[in-house]
Amino acid sequence: MKFIVSSSDLLKNLQVLGAILNTNNTLPILDNFLFEIDNNELNITSSDLETSLSSKLSIESSLNVKIAIPAKLLSDIIRSLPEQPLTFSINENNTIEINSNNGKYGIAYMDGNEYPKSIIIEDALEISLDSSSLEKIISSTLFASGNDDLRPVMSGVFFQINSDNSCFVATDAHKLVKYVRKDIKTSESVEFIVPNKPLNILKNILSEKNSVIKVLFNKSNAIFSFSNFRLVCRLIEGKYPNYDAVIPKENPNVLEIDRVLLLQATKRASIFSSKSTHQVKLDIKGNSLKISAEDLDFNNKSEEILECNYNGEDITIGFNSRFINEMLNNLSSDLVRIELSSPKRAGLISPISSSSEDEEIIMLVMPIMLN
Repeated sequence: MKFIVSSSDLLKNLQVLGAILNTNNTLPILDNFLFEIDNNELNITSSDLETSLSSKLSIESSLNVKIAIPAKLLSDIIRSLPEQPLTFSINENNTIEINSNNGKYGIAYMDGNEYPKSIIIEDALEISLDSSSLEKIISSTLFASGNDDLRPVMSGVFFQINSDNSCFVATDAHKLVKYVRKDIKTSESVEFIVPNKPLNILKNILSEKNSVIKVLFNKSNAIFSFSNFRLVCRLIEGKYPNYDAVIPKENPNVLEIDRVLLLQATKRASIFSSKSTHQVKLDIKGNSLKISAEDLDFNNKSEEILECNYNGEDITIGFNSRFINEMLNNLSSDLVRIELSSPKRAGLISPISSSSEDEEIIMLVMPIMLN
Protein backbone atom coordinates (compact mmCIF):
# COMPACT_ATOMS: atom_id res chain seq x y z
CA MET A 1 0.00 0.00 0.00
CA LYS A 2 1.75 3.14 -1.22
CA PHE A 3 1.23 6.81 -2.02
CA ILE A 4 3.55 9.43 -3.53
CA VAL A 5 3.67 13.10 -2.50
CA SER A 6 5.92 16.12 -3.11
CA SER A 7 8.22 16.73 -0.14
CA SER A 8 7.97 20.56 -0.41
CA ASP A 9 4.15 20.52 -0.63
CA LEU A 10 3.96 18.18 2.33
CA LEU A 11 6.37 20.27 4.41
CA LYS A 12 4.46 23.53 3.76
CA ASN A 13 1.28 21.94 5.04
CA LEU A 14 2.90 20.24 8.04
CA GLN A 15 4.46 23.53 9.17
CA VAL A 16 1.06 25.24 9.15
CA LEU A 17 -0.72 22.32 10.83
CA GLY A 18 2.00 22.04 13.48
CA ALA A 19 0.88 25.36 15.01
CA ILE A 20 -2.18 23.61 16.45
CA LEU A 21 -0.23 21.00 18.41
CA ASN A 22 0.33 21.32 22.16
CA THR A 23 3.46 20.10 23.94
CA ASN A 24 1.48 18.43 26.73
CA ASN A 25 -1.54 16.75 25.18
CA THR A 26 -3.96 14.87 27.42
CA LEU A 27 -4.50 12.27 24.67
CA PRO A 28 -1.36 10.66 23.16
CA ILE A 29 -3.09 10.39 19.77
CA LEU A 30 -3.04 14.22 19.54
CA ASP A 31 0.76 14.11 19.22
CA ASN A 32 0.11 12.79 15.71
CA PHE A 33 -1.01 14.09 12.34
CA LEU A 34 -4.06 12.26 11.01
CA PHE A 35 -3.53 11.13 7.41
CA GLU A 36 -6.77 10.30 5.57
CA ILE A 37 -6.09 8.98 2.07
CA ASP A 38 -8.90 8.74 -0.44
CA ASN A 39 -7.40 7.70 -3.78
CA ASN A 40 -5.57 10.78 -5.15
CA GLU A 41 -6.43 13.05 -2.23
CA LEU A 42 -4.62 13.29 1.10
CA ASN A 43 -6.34 15.08 3.97
CA ILE A 44 -4.02 15.90 6.92
CA THR A 45 -5.44 17.00 10.29
CA SER A 46 -3.96 18.28 13.55
CA SER A 47 -5.99 18.96 16.69
CA ASP A 48 -5.83 19.97 20.36
CA LEU A 49 -9.53 19.06 20.93
CA GLU A 50 -10.51 22.76 21.07
CA THR A 51 -9.19 23.61 17.59
CA SER A 52 -8.48 21.42 14.58
CA LEU A 53 -6.97 22.30 11.22
CA SER A 54 -7.08 20.22 8.04
CA SER A 55 -5.44 20.63 4.65
CA LYS A 56 -5.87 18.76 1.37
CA LEU A 57 -3.05 17.66 -0.92
CA SER A 58 -3.00 15.95 -4.30
CA ILE A 59 -1.07 12.67 -4.30
CA GLU A 60 -0.55 9.59 -6.44
CA SER A 61 -2.46 6.76 -4.79
CA SER A 62 -5.26 4.22 -5.06
CA LEU A 63 -5.58 3.75 -1.28
CA ASN A 64 -8.44 4.37 1.07
CA VAL A 65 -6.94 4.39 4.56
CA LYS A 66 -6.70 6.41 7.78
CA ILE A 67 -3.52 6.46 9.93
CA ALA A 68 -1.98 8.70 12.63
CA ILE A 69 1.74 9.53 12.22
CA PRO A 70 3.92 11.12 14.99
CA ALA A 71 3.93 14.84 14.19
CA LYS A 72 7.39 15.88 15.41
CA LEU A 73 9.22 12.91 13.95
CA LEU A 74 7.53 13.30 10.57
CA SER A 75 8.08 17.07 10.45
CA ASP A 76 11.76 16.72 11.39
CA ILE A 77 12.56 14.20 8.66
CA ILE A 78 10.57 15.98 5.91
CA ARG A 79 12.19 19.31 6.84
CA SER A 80 15.67 17.82 6.42
CA LEU A 81 15.01 16.48 2.90
CA PRO A 82 15.50 18.44 -0.36
CA GLU A 83 12.60 18.84 -2.79
CA GLN A 84 11.72 15.45 -4.31
CA PRO A 85 8.82 13.02 -4.63
CA LEU A 86 8.50 10.81 -1.55
CA THR A 87 6.97 7.35 -1.53
CA PHE A 88 5.11 6.34 1.64
CA SER A 89 4.65 2.58 2.06
CA ILE A 90 2.13 1.49 4.72
CA ASN A 91 3.06 -1.89 6.19
CA GLU A 92 0.90 -4.35 8.12
CA ASN A 93 3.15 -4.23 11.22
CA ASN A 94 1.92 -0.68 12.02
CA THR A 95 4.93 1.03 10.45
CA ILE A 96 5.15 3.38 7.53
CA GLU A 97 8.28 3.55 5.38
CA ILE A 98 9.29 6.81 3.68
CA ASN A 99 11.47 6.29 0.61
CA SER A 100 13.50 9.24 -0.69
CA ASN A 101 16.09 9.46 -3.47
CA ASN A 102 18.91 8.45 -1.12
CA GLY A 103 17.39 6.63 1.81
CA LYS A 104 14.42 5.16 3.63
CA TYR A 105 12.98 5.91 7.07
CA GLY A 106 10.60 3.85 9.17
CA ILE A 107 8.01 5.37 11.55
CA ALA A 108 5.48 3.55 13.74
CA TYR A 109 1.91 4.76 13.25
CA MET A 110 -1.36 4.47 15.18
CA ASP A 111 -4.84 3.55 14.04
CA GLY A 112 -6.43 6.67 12.56
CA ASN A 113 -9.87 5.63 13.83
CA GLU A 114 -8.67 6.52 17.38
CA TYR A 115 -8.26 10.16 16.34
CA PRO A 116 -11.01 12.52 17.63
CA LYS A 117 -13.85 12.90 15.14
CA SER A 118 -14.28 16.26 13.43
CA ILE A 119 -17.08 18.44 14.81
CA ILE A 120 -20.28 18.59 12.79
CA ILE A 121 -22.06 21.94 13.18
CA GLU A 122 -25.83 21.73 13.32
CA ASP A 123 -28.26 24.63 12.78
CA ALA A 124 -25.38 26.66 11.36
CA LEU A 125 -25.47 30.19 10.01
CA GLU A 126 -23.10 31.20 7.23
CA ILE A 127 -21.21 34.30 6.17
CA SER A 128 -18.62 34.79 3.44
CA LEU A 129 -15.76 37.28 3.29
CA ASP A 130 -12.51 37.60 1.39
CA SER A 131 -9.22 36.62 2.96
CA SER A 132 -7.75 40.14 2.95
CA SER A 133 -10.75 41.43 4.95
CA LEU A 134 -10.46 38.68 7.56
CA GLU A 135 -6.70 39.20 7.86
CA LYS A 136 -7.28 42.95 8.43
CA ILE A 137 -9.95 42.18 11.04
CA ILE A 138 -7.61 39.86 12.94
CA SER A 139 -4.49 42.04 12.73
CA SER A 140 -6.45 45.15 13.81
CA THR A 141 -7.95 43.56 16.92
CA LEU A 142 -6.14 40.45 18.14
CA PHE A 143 -3.24 42.27 19.83
CA ALA A 144 -5.71 43.92 22.24
CA SER A 145 -7.34 40.71 23.47
CA GLY A 146 -6.58 39.28 26.90
CA ASN A 147 -5.28 35.93 28.15
CA ASP A 148 -6.70 35.89 31.68
CA ASP A 149 -8.22 32.51 32.58
CA LEU A 150 -10.50 34.28 35.09
CA ARG A 151 -12.05 36.33 32.28
CA PRO A 152 -12.30 33.86 29.38
CA VAL A 153 -14.69 36.02 27.30
CA MET A 154 -11.83 38.49 26.83
CA SER A 155 -9.50 35.76 25.50
CA GLY A 156 -10.67 36.26 21.95
CA VAL A 157 -12.26 38.63 19.44
CA PHE A 158 -15.96 39.49 19.59
CA PHE A 159 -17.69 39.22 16.18
CA GLN A 160 -20.93 41.25 15.97
CA ILE A 161 -22.54 41.26 12.52
CA ASN A 162 -25.93 42.62 11.42
CA SER A 163 -27.73 43.95 8.34
CA ASP A 164 -26.07 47.41 8.56
CA ASN A 165 -22.43 46.62 9.28
CA SER A 166 -20.10 44.44 11.32
CA CYS A 167 -18.15 45.22 14.47
CA PHE A 168 -15.10 43.38 15.81
CA VAL A 169 -13.91 44.08 19.34
CA ALA A 170 -11.00 42.95 21.51
CA THR A 171 -10.05 44.08 25.01
CA ASP A 172 -8.00 43.03 28.04
CA ALA A 173 -9.51 45.75 30.30
CA HIS A 174 -6.40 47.95 29.86
CA LYS A 175 -6.76 48.53 26.14
CA LEU A 176 -9.61 48.07 23.67
CA VAL A 177 -10.02 48.06 19.89
CA LYS A 178 -13.33 48.52 18.08
CA TYR A 179 -13.08 47.84 14.34
CA VAL A 180 -16.15 48.47 12.17
CA ARG A 181 -16.68 47.23 8.60
CA LYS A 182 -19.59 48.55 6.54
CA ASP A 183 -19.03 46.07 3.70
CA ILE A 184 -19.56 42.90 5.77
CA LYS A 185 -23.23 42.27 6.57
CA THR A 186 -25.70 39.47 7.21
CA SER A 187 -29.47 39.29 7.00
CA GLU A 188 -29.87 38.43 10.68
CA SER A 189 -27.87 39.74 13.65
CA VAL A 190 -25.22 37.34 14.93
CA GLU A 191 -22.67 37.46 17.75
CA PHE A 192 -19.87 35.07 18.75
CA ILE A 193 -16.41 35.14 20.36
CA VAL A 194 -13.51 33.43 18.54
CA PRO A 195 -10.54 32.39 20.76
CA ASN A 196 -7.06 33.82 20.26
CA LYS A 197 -5.33 30.60 19.15
CA PRO A 198 -7.38 29.85 16.01
CA LEU A 199 -7.28 33.53 15.03
CA ASN A 200 -3.48 33.57 15.31
CA ILE A 201 -3.30 30.49 13.10
CA LEU A 202 -5.71 31.99 10.56
CA LYS A 203 -3.70 35.22 10.48
CA ASN A 204 -0.52 33.34 9.55
CA ILE A 205 -2.22 31.33 6.81
CA LEU A 206 -4.21 34.22 5.31
CA SER A 207 -1.12 36.34 4.68
CA GLU A 208 -0.29 34.03 1.75
CA LYS A 209 -3.82 33.41 0.48
CA ASN A 210 -6.22 35.27 -1.76
CA SER A 211 -9.55 33.51 -1.57
CA VAL A 212 -13.11 33.68 -0.34
CA ILE A 213 -13.62 32.35 3.18
CA LYS A 214 -16.83 30.61 4.16
CA VAL A 215 -17.62 30.81 7.87
CA LEU A 216 -20.16 28.41 9.35
CA PHE A 217 -21.07 28.82 13.02
CA ASN A 218 -23.61 28.14 15.74
CA LYS A 219 -23.55 28.95 19.47
CA SER A 220 -20.72 26.52 20.21
CA ASN A 221 -18.44 26.11 17.19
CA ALA A 222 -17.23 27.74 13.99
CA ILE A 223 -15.72 26.44 10.75
CA PHE A 224 -13.49 28.58 8.51
CA SER A 225 -13.15 27.01 5.04
CA PHE A 226 -10.92 28.41 2.29
CA SER A 227 -8.46 27.29 -0.35
CA ASN A 228 -7.26 23.82 0.74
CA PHE A 229 -7.69 24.52 4.49
CA ARG A 230 -10.49 23.94 6.96
CA LEU A 231 -10.24 25.22 10.54
CA VAL A 232 -12.75 24.14 13.19
CA CYS A 233 -12.76 25.80 16.60
CA ARG A 234 -14.83 25.86 19.74
CA LEU A 235 -16.23 29.31 20.45
CA ILE A 236 -15.96 31.05 23.82
CA GLU A 237 -19.19 30.90 25.76
CA GLY A 238 -20.41 33.86 27.79
CA LYS A 239 -21.61 37.42 27.39
CA TYR A 240 -19.09 39.92 26.08
CA PRO A 241 -18.66 43.15 28.14
CA ASN A 242 -20.58 46.27 27.10
CA TYR A 243 -17.64 47.83 25.27
CA ASP A 244 -19.51 50.95 24.15
CA ALA A 245 -20.09 51.92 27.78
CA VAL A 246 -16.35 52.31 28.44
CA ILE A 247 -15.59 54.42 25.35
CA PRO A 248 -15.69 58.08 26.50
CA LYS A 249 -18.04 60.15 24.35
CA GLU A 250 -16.87 63.69 25.17
CA ASN A 251 -13.18 64.31 24.56
CA PRO A 252 -12.56 68.05 24.11
CA ASN A 253 -8.75 67.79 23.93
CA VAL A 254 -7.72 66.64 20.44
CA LEU A 255 -4.14 66.11 19.28
CA GLU A 256 -3.11 65.30 15.70
CA ILE A 257 0.42 64.08 14.98
CA ASP A 258 2.57 62.07 12.59
CA ARG A 259 2.12 58.41 13.53
CA VAL A 260 5.67 57.26 12.75
CA LEU A 261 7.33 60.16 14.62
CA LEU A 262 5.17 59.48 17.68
CA LEU A 263 5.85 55.73 17.50
CA GLN A 264 9.62 56.20 17.25
CA ALA A 265 9.67 58.72 20.11
CA THR A 266 7.56 56.46 22.33
CA LYS A 267 9.82 53.49 21.60
CA ARG A 268 12.87 55.51 22.61
CA ALA A 269 11.15 56.77 25.77
CA SER A 270 10.11 53.24 26.72
CA ILE A 271 13.79 52.26 26.96
CA PHE A 272 14.11 54.60 29.93
CA SER A 273 10.73 53.85 31.53
CA SER A 274 10.13 51.87 34.70
CA LYS A 275 10.35 48.14 34.02
CA SER A 276 7.28 47.56 36.20
CA THR A 277 4.88 50.19 34.80
CA HIS A 278 6.44 50.98 31.37
CA GLN A 279 5.04 54.45 31.91
CA VAL A 280 5.61 57.33 29.50
CA LYS A 281 4.30 60.81 30.25
CA LEU A 282 2.69 63.01 27.60
CA ASP A 283 2.80 66.70 28.42
CA ILE A 284 0.78 68.71 25.85
CA LYS A 285 0.90 72.50 25.72
CA GLY A 286 0.03 74.58 22.68
CA ASN A 287 1.36 72.77 19.60
CA SER A 288 4.09 71.02 21.56
CA LEU A 289 4.09 67.43 22.83
CA LYS A 290 6.73 66.49 25.39
CA ILE A 291 7.26 62.75 25.80
CA SER A 292 9.23 61.74 28.87
CA ALA A 293 10.02 58.63 30.86
CA GLU A 294 11.88 57.96 34.08
CA ASP A 295 13.10 54.91 35.97
CA LEU A 296 13.64 56.09 39.55
CA ASP A 297 15.20 52.78 40.62
CA PHE A 298 18.18 53.30 38.30
CA ASN A 299 18.03 57.09 37.87
CA ASN A 300 17.47 56.80 34.10
CA LYS A 301 15.32 59.31 32.22
CA SER A 302 14.56 60.66 28.77
CA GLU A 303 12.71 63.62 27.25
CA GLU A 304 11.73 64.51 23.69
CA ILE A 305 9.63 67.31 22.20
CA LEU A 306 7.54 66.85 19.05
CA GLU A 307 5.49 69.31 17.06
CA CYS A 308 1.78 68.55 16.83
CA ASN A 309 -1.57 70.09 16.03
CA TYR A 310 -3.45 70.44 19.32
CA ASN A 311 -6.80 71.91 20.24
CA GLY A 312 -7.64 71.87 23.94
CA GLU A 313 -6.45 72.68 27.43
CA ASP A 314 -2.92 71.92 28.62
CA ILE A 315 -2.85 68.34 29.86
CA THR A 316 -0.35 65.88 31.34
CA ILE A 317 -1.22 62.19 31.19
CA GLY A 318 0.62 58.87 31.60
CA PHE A 319 0.25 55.69 29.52
CA ASN A 320 1.82 52.25 29.31
CA SER A 321 4.32 52.66 26.45
CA ARG A 322 3.82 49.06 25.28
CA PHE A 323 0.13 49.67 24.68
CA ILE A 324 0.78 52.90 22.77
CA ASN A 325 3.44 51.17 20.62
CA GLU A 326 1.13 48.24 19.82
CA MET A 327 -1.67 50.54 18.75
CA LEU A 328 0.49 52.77 16.58
CA ASN A 329 2.12 49.70 15.00
CA ASN A 330 -1.30 48.36 14.01
CA LEU A 331 -2.44 51.54 12.29
CA SER A 332 -1.41 52.42 8.73
CA SER A 333 -2.48 56.08 8.58
CA ASP A 334 0.26 58.73 8.22
CA LEU A 335 -1.46 60.92 10.82
CA VAL A 336 -3.27 59.83 13.98
CA ARG A 337 -5.73 61.58 16.26
CA ILE A 338 -5.52 61.28 20.06
CA GLU A 339 -8.61 62.39 21.96
CA LEU A 340 -8.39 63.09 25.70
CA SER A 341 -10.72 64.37 28.40
CA SER A 342 -8.72 64.22 31.65
CA PRO A 343 -5.58 62.53 33.06
CA LYS A 344 -7.80 59.98 34.83
CA ARG A 345 -9.91 58.89 31.84
CA ALA A 346 -9.13 56.70 28.85
CA GLY A 347 -7.60 58.17 25.72
CA LEU A 348 -8.77 57.35 22.20
CA ILE A 349 -6.43 56.79 19.26
CA SER A 350 -7.73 56.67 15.68
CA PRO A 351 -6.36 57.16 12.14
CA ILE A 352 -7.11 60.52 10.51
CA SER A 353 -7.42 58.87 7.11
CA SER A 354 -8.36 55.29 6.29
CA SER A 355 -7.38 53.06 3.39
CA SER A 356 -11.08 52.33 2.83
CA GLU A 357 -14.32 54.24 3.32
CA ASP A 358 -15.88 50.98 4.50
CA GLU A 359 -13.85 50.77 7.72
CA GLU A 360 -13.57 52.66 10.99
CA ILE A 361 -11.28 51.93 13.90
CA ILE A 362 -11.09 53.28 17.45
CA MET A 363 -8.44 52.24 19.96
CA LEU A 364 -8.84 52.94 23.66
CA VAL A 365 -6.03 52.93 26.20
CA MET A 366 -6.38 53.39 29.96
CA PRO A 367 -4.07 55.91 31.64
CA ILE A 368 -1.50 55.22 34.35
CA MET A 369 -1.68 57.52 37.35
CA LEU A 370 1.33 59.83 37.41
CA ASN A 371 3.58 59.88 40.48
